[in-house]
Amino acid sequence: MVLGKVKSFTVSYDCLNDSNVPVFSSGDCVSGRVTIEVTGEIRVKSLKIHAKGFAKVRWTESRNAGSNTAYTQNYTEEVEYLNHKDILIGHERDDDNSEEGLTTIHSGRHEYAFSLELPQTPLATSFEGKHGSVRYWVKAELHRPWLLPMKTKKEFTVFEHIDINTPLLLSPQAGTKDKTLCCWFCTSGPISLSAKIERKGYTPGESIQIFAEIENCSSRMVVPKAAIYQTQTFYAKGKMKEVKQLVANLRGESLSSGKTETWSGKMLKIPPVSPSILDCSIIRVEYSLMVYVDIPGAINLSLNLPLVIGTIPLHPFGSRTSSVSSQCSMSWLGMGLPERPEAPPSYAEIATEAQRQSSRDVPAAREELDGPLFAYIHEFRFQPPPLYSEIDPNPDHARRTEEQRLDACPSR
Repeated sequence: MVLGKVKSFTVSYDCLNDSNVPVFSSGDCVSGRVTIEVTGEIRVKSLKIHAKGFAKVRWTESRNAGSNTAYTQNYTEEVEYLNHKDILIGHERDDDNSEEGLTTIHSGRHEYAFSLELPQTPLATSFEGKHGSVRYWVKAELHRPWLLPMKTKKEFTVFEHIDINTPLLLSPQAGTKDKTLCCWFCTSGPISLSAKIERKGYTPGESIQIFAEIENCSSRMVVPKAAIYQTQTFYAKGKMKEVKQLVANLRGESLSSGKTETWSGKMLKIPPVSPSILDCSIIRVEYSLMVYVDIPGAINLSLNLPLVIGTIPLHPFGSRTSSVSSQCSMSWLGMGLPERPEAPPSYAEIATEAQRQSSRDVPAAREELDGPLFAYIHEFRFQPPPLYSEIDPNPDHARRTEEQRLDACPSR
């Protein structure tokens, strides 16, 4: 009998998102299937899968050991996050070539499902860097008698979610610096820079609003600029390797001597970049916004404002809160607060008369819930709150309450 051949051997995932890209987080269930397409019958000892996830760092440095001697020092480190094995067909032992315990796969296309649960502990986000990476994959191995094993592997992406809707990442970032230029025995006036952004956390695709003021009292022409940088840091054997890359930048107008420029929310868009990696012991990915003044013939005057690139975008409530806090703290750039707060909208503009009327009609299906509390909820479901006012509508009542409170307090 002539045995058949394996036409295709692949691994695929059951994707949980609309983009059909396998993306998972810690605690998720990774499921998929191993597909084997054969022409004719084949006999199989086993079909196994091996899921692996790890961070790995590697770089080399040249060392000089003497006048004519040099050698290369290797720096490597690895952290394991996932190691899962499973058998889909057959048994554990594959070292013998006996005909016992073989499984016959008939001609055609066959799918074998698998599933595994990612660890609940925090995982490092998938990443590809210059001196290291974080990778996750599932490898399938098909073992047949008298033949070398067939192997196929497919990677999947892990995101360790960073929610930017936290007080730390919603807090404004600001700084101020100045610099005085010297040329031999002559000293020119200072160059000053103040910059602020409304929060620390952003997601890819958002734009950073930059508020800045640049004053040029020197004798040179200067140019204000801003840039987003990604810093990759790798650790191995007590050593550190750092790589800094430009992500996005913008340029302001040239500023002559005695001039001042103000940025009132200049926009710098964040391109699609990897999220920050802050919890891995051997790889860190960090971001910063550098607002600086390009000074010809001198070291630039720069401010570094730290950024965190997250995966969970800003909620509408967080956006309103951060913009309000930004307005309240912009007085240092000469931007004052509004004189009076804006009144909230009336409930009459939101709930129609038909909604208020229908809310009073309790459905028959809910008669068993009737009671004082349920009637109260229905009665006031669409009722407006008291009208917005900064004047106390009951001053006499408030005064009497205050006098009673003071009378009740023991004399000191």
